[in-house]
Amino acid sequence: MGRVVVTGGAGFLGSHLCEELLARGDQVIAIDNLLTGSVDNIEHLFGRSGFTFVDHDVSEYVWVPGEVDRVLHFASPASPVDYLEMPIQTLKVGSLGTHNCLGLAKAKGARFLLASTSEVYGDPQVHPQPESYWGHVNPIGPRGVYDEAKRFAEAMTMAYHRYHGLDVRLLRIFNTYGPRMRAADGRVVSNFLVQALQGKPLTIYGDGSQTRSFCYVDDEVRGILALLDGDVTGPVNIGNPGEFTVRELADLVIETTGSSSEIVHEPLPVDDPTQRQPDITIARNQLGWQPEIDLRAGLERTADWFRRSLT
Repeated sequence: MGRVVVTGGAGFLGSHLCEELLARGDQVIAIDNLLTGSVDNIEHLFGRSGFTFVDHDVSEYVWVPGEVDRVLHFASPASPVDYLEMPIQTLKVGSLGTHNCLGLAKAKGARFLLASTSEVYGDPQVHPQPESYWGHVNPIGPRGVYDEAKRFAEAMTMAYHRYHGLDVRLLRIFNTYGPRMRAADGRVVSNFLVQALQGKPLTIYGDGSQTRSFCYVDDEVRGILALLDGDVTGPVNIGNPGEFTVRELADLVIETTGSSSEIVHEPLPVDDPTQRQPDITIARNQLGWQPEIDLRAGLERTADWFRRSLT
């Protein structure tokens, strides 16, 4: 049993992570300022032994009394709608928030795991993307606030590792989906599912030929914990290497929901990546991890959750 701090613990992915850590016997301190997270995601954990929730912005000084074994930094807006509406907060949580959480880990002698992102690869010129690829990011474009915040967070984490000897893990997350996604968070899976279930047209930006790789949340959490518990510093891509065009995703959503929704097209956002697919060779070979849930099965589970939550 360990004592684990999870920042962003009331968010979509953070809440699933808190749940799994508790299930395996860890004590969990979830820290979240509820900017994009929700107490609804973790209210079922409040009665669980070993679970604590702290309403706090990690861009401000972070302290947790008592021993801490692991610090998992997941706090950040994580969808285009969020970080375009909150650019300064996104930059602050990636820079000041990472610094504060690294400071907590250093003070406690804890292992630190940074939740970074496939967005560090930008609009990639290498496909699929291995961890050795440095990326192709527009630092002053509208998406740059998120991309560069995460790139800075990675640099800060490795500086603490090299200079202070801090035990760290670098995680790069590719598109993750599943229950507890916000209906209006702007991510393509939730957009399509909500539109389909409500009988509204599915909105594709551009011609739909851009590709993404979608990892169901249960698989993602297994990968995160494999990295947390393993001996690989990283960075490590944790994502599903199955590659789909956005149009293929739209068609599959319509099929799995039984929707009669039409498809409409809108202009492509600035700096929207044309391709995104993880090379998971390191995760497979060094962590023994690979995803198990295919896109159809994951969409069916997520659609069932949205049917309940939208009523």
